Amino acid sequence: MAGGLFGPTKPIEMAQAEAGHSLRATLSWPHLVALGVGAIVGTGIYTLTGVGAERAGPAVILAFLIAGAVCACAALAYAELATLIPTAGSAYTYTYSVLGEALAWIVGWSLILEYSLACSTVAVGWAGYLVGWIQSAGITLPAVLLSGPHGGGIINLPAVLVALAVAGMLMAGTRESATLNIVLVVIKLVALSVFVIFAAPGFDPANMHPFMPYGFASHVEGGGTKGVMAAAAIVFFAFYGF
Repeated sequence: MAGGLFGPTKPIEMAQAEAGHSLRATLSWPHLVALGVGAIVGTGIYTLTGVGAERAGPAVILAFLIAGAVCACAALAYAELATLIPTAGSAYTYTYSVLGEALAWIVGWSLILEYSLACSTVAVGWAGYLVGWIQSAGITLPAVLLSGPHGGGIINLPAVLVALAVAGMLMAGTRESATLNIVLVVIKLVALSVFVIFAAPGFDPANMHPFMPYGFASHVEGGGTKGVMAAAAIVFFAFYGF
């Protein structure tokens, strides 16, 4: 271990030497691609499109392009990190090797918080569909069990059940759950394709005017945050799948 400005650093050679102590690789590239596409489609198309449109109007298209461009830069940076230090640990390992243990500790916890936030957001989105299925079966849950304390409830029980169900699938087998994910991704893409085919004839260009009703910059308007950049900050969640 060498000394650094922010604590001891772990040489790249040491990080590579420790790579032999790792989990068994059980996923192939189709599984990994499907995991990424599934997260992007599920969070972005099915959950956040309406949220972004509420902030930017039809210009939510630009919000997706901006978020995608930013994410492409992040993806290239991660590809560079993975090539330079081909071990597990993501940005944590890179920070540990280059800057020091103290900053690596901060980065590691930041990654945990980042993924926790992303997973909770996706779980809440899935919960909305789950509640719809439950209500269609004639079962109505109390309002206090459909949102957290910030929304006037006690707990978002459907979101918790979704998270536990996914955790159970992963414990049953990573490869098996990833294979099921491939099936779900195919269903998602087929559903989107069918929607586009049937909805395209009803497209009205007049609905795109005004294209940018709230402007480009993020600002507070009517008690909420509006603008293309405000929408881009939200729809960036859609690209966590990369």
